[in-house]
Amino acid sequence: MELLSVIFIALGLSADCFAIGLSASIANRNLSRLQILKVALAFGIFQAVMPIIGWFAGKTMVNIISAYDHWAAFGLLALVGGHMVWESFHREKHEKPPDITKGWRLLILSIATSIDALAVGLAFAFAETNIWLAAPVIGVTCFIISIAGFAIGKKAGELLGKRAEIVGGLILIGIGIKILLEHLLI
Repeated sequence: MELLSVIFIALGLSADCFAIGLSASIANRNLSRLQILKVALAFGIFQAVMPIIGWFAGKTMVNIISAYDHWAAFGLLALVGGHMVWESFHREKHEKPPDITKGWRLLILSIATSIDALAVGLAFAFAETNIWLAAPVIGVTCFIISIAGFAIGKKAGELLGKRAEIVGGLILIGIGIKILLEHLLI
């Protein structure tokens, strides 16, 4: 597989990370550069490692993973997004929005956004793609696209004001629904 194809695949895999960066910074415009870097780095690392795992897993795992990957991604994103929406209605006015830059939220989002990359790794194994070139391209692309999502979301959050966290949570739920429908309707 040629490099240009890998770059397009990387851009496609990065879309969910972009949307999460967008929604996170819409909900919390006060994220520091270090927090943004931490999330983008976690997303990039997971996006780079999952294709390698998929590549090694080979054909025997594809049936197991493809049967459930969309449900897992949907469940994880709906859980985090639903929690964001719920907290926006039940948090005191002086409390901060939930922090996706650490702990279980960061881990769940990193896994949820990289499940498709695992399946891509399986496809790479069958297409005899050089995984040692593809994985870093995917990881770096995701890192850059994630940072772009945070930058754009910060500006959008200023426009949305108080409703920003609700919109952010709904975006996460929407991504989960999109992933689920893509797999169920194909």
